[in-house]
Amino acid sequence: MCKNIKFLVFGIVFLLSGCADNPITGQQELMFFPEGQDVEIGKKYAPEIEKELGGRIKDNQLQQYIDGVGQKVAYMGHKPSWEYHFTALNHNMINAFALPGGYIFITKGLLRKLETEAQLAAVLAHETVHVVARDTMNAMSNDIGLSVLLTAAVSQENTQGAVAAAGLTRMIVNLQYSRKDEREADLGGLSYMAAAGYNPYGMVETMQILENQQNFEAVDFFSTHPSPANRVGYIGLQIEMKYDDLNLSKTITNRQDYKTNVLDRLPPDPPFELH
Repeated sequence: MCKNIKFLVFGIVFLLSGCADNPITGQQELMFFPEGQDVEIGKKYAPEIEKELGGRIKDNQLQQYIDGVGQKVAYMGHKPSWEYHFTALNHNMINAFALPGGYIFITKGLLRKLETEAQLAAVLAHETVHVVARDTMNAMSNDIGLSVLLTAAVSQENTQGAVAAAGLTRMIVNLQYSRKDEREADLGGLSYMAAAGYNPYGMVETMQILENQQNFEAVDFFSTHPSPANRVGYIGLQIEMKYDDLNLSKTITNRQDYKTNVLDRLPPDPPFELH
């Protein structure tokens, strides 16, 4: 009986919900969750994500540097009044991802591969667009099973709710965006980082680094962010069309600052232990 009531309530929520405007495209998209729930979900699952992926890197200077770069690009976005949190995780996977409500993560594995602050800005701007466009919430709205799990995890504080939360955390980390969402995040992120003063070619360089790395090992970024064959091409074309009169010598690249604040401070991997 209780189970039937839960699904009835869930069905009513669906009927009362509908679409929301995507500020990146101006188009309406399927959305079963009110905007205010984004922060609630992000705040609830951010600690779970950190726990699943090695915890925060315990270096205040590194964390402040990464958050500072993220705040610059987020301020130039469509939702500058939102609260954003940019965090580096101590995990070797090569990835970055965003939770609803402005919680954005980048891994040690990806930080190692980047070479400049402009490239870092490109990654964080890309993920910021996913937050602003509410791509995670839209994906959940399109996946009924994920929506049910989300409802259970948010509404329950007992053991069943904890199990649902653990399952949902894994699903969020592995959530795949559509090629359309990725293209919007690339081009929207390009706009954000350029408006913040960064060299837009930092995004092209980032994609080239990741694609070259893919030749040697699996890049987790591409397992959760589909990589169109022409990704570098359309980003480069957008730069030529939109920023052809930009004086690149006056844009921010900051290779040395990135080395000093990130590369030189990344924690080493633990020694290999025989069991």
